[in-house]
Amino acid sequence: MLAQEVIRRKRDGQTLGQTEIKDFIRGLTDGTVSDAQAAALAMAVCCRGMTREEAIGLTLAMRDSGSVMDWQLTGPVVDKHSTGGIGDNVSLMLAPMLAAAGAFVPMISGRGLGHTGGTLDKLDAIPGYQSQPGLEKFKAVVAVAGAAIIGQTADLAPADKRLYAIRDVTATVESVPLITASILSKKLAAGLQYLVLDVKTGSGAFMAEVEEARRLAESLVAVANGAGLRTTALITDMDEPLASAAGNAVEVQNAVDYLTGKQRDDRLSRVTLALGAELLVASGLQPDAATAERRLQVTLSSGEAAERFQHMVTLLGGPADFVARAEHYLPGAPVIRAVHAEGEGTVERIETRMLGLAVIELGGGRRVTTDAIDPAVGLTQLAGKGASVDRDRPLALVHARDEAGFERAAATIRAAYQLGLAPPHQSPLLARVGVP
Repeated sequence: MLAQEVIRRKRDGQTLGQTEIKDFIRGLTDGTVSDAQAAALAMAVCCRGMTREEAIGLTLAMRDSGSVMDWQLTGPVVDKHSTGGIGDNVSLMLAPMLAAAGAFVPMISGRGLGHTGGTLDKLDAIPGYQSQPGLEKFKAVVAVAGAAIIGQTADLAPADKRLYAIRDVTATVESVPLITASILSKKLAAGLQYLVLDVKTGSGAFMAEVEEARRLAESLVAVANGAGLRTTALITDMDEPLASAAGNAVEVQNAVDYLTGKQRDDRLSRVTLALGAELLVASGLQPDAATAERRLQVTLSSGEAAERFQHMVTLLGGPADFVARAEHYLPGAPVIRAVHAEGEGTVERIETRMLGLAVIELGGGRRVTTDAIDPAVGLTQLAGKGASVDRDRPLALVHARDEAGFERAAATIRAAYQLGLAPPHQSPLLARVGVP
């Protein structure tokens, strides 16, 4: 196979055969396909798209580029994946909640893409946490704690790991077939039985329009089920931050506060419970969504979910008292200051993507793949739509490395918020996409 011929055929809008796809992905894995060629095919797919059969073929080829896990556990093996947003730390709470409710959650997460944060970058803020252990360690932690959140190892979908980094810096993140294959190849390699997808839409999502999000959700559900993984999806609103924090250490602290009951953001809680209920019902652990949500709430009120999270952190090398002393262990920024609106009023609209860019400007995300991340910086006390802001009630608190970083982030935050009349109430849960 000549990689350039595969690129040319896709560039010209032709349908790629399964052998062509497999050979290209094999070359991506063994290094015979260059970064330039991978970027060129990614751009061709971004512009020309793929058929469902091509997307299934790409997903399976990427899955088969490494090991595929086989679990022998006493309960269902489940997972959740989000397409990315601002203040989306759902995985940190949901994995231990599901584990406490009887499921096993081998969650393979990614780093930040574009303006969105990555679960792996958040967990790296925990001192000692091994976000990329070997497969045997991964399996052992899942078996004992019921959940483990890690990054891709060299053994699991290595082709995706390489393509993922290339997409992040070549303006090909938004391609539906590439998103589909990237997400699902890792999930299939993890040996899951059930999956729920959180597909974001709105100003902070890759799919800003609801119809775009629906198209992605339908693609993911169709390809996943076509590849043998029982999957449903929820389309959720990202026209404002999901949590009141955006960053790495600050989102981990927000998650600990949620698990311990110190603070639970309403929108965040509604999405977390809905996603968890999908999995508990699909896997047969609970008979219906209402009963499943009540079971998840019990894992919080009883402290079971917080205990599972602590157990996972400890087994993966983090502090044994992390949940109790998270503020002590998480890195803090030297400059923490409020950003106020230039006037006063009610938050009518938020350009949520700009808040993600503010975090990147602070050093909490990457401009290029080689950038180091500052885990301490970020935003907290983010005002949501409908909030009243004035001299006493800020738009956000900025956690910055220095005054210059604060000033840059403050300008971006002010530009992201529009004040006016209170917006109509909008549910964060917009639609459900089931098996076609």
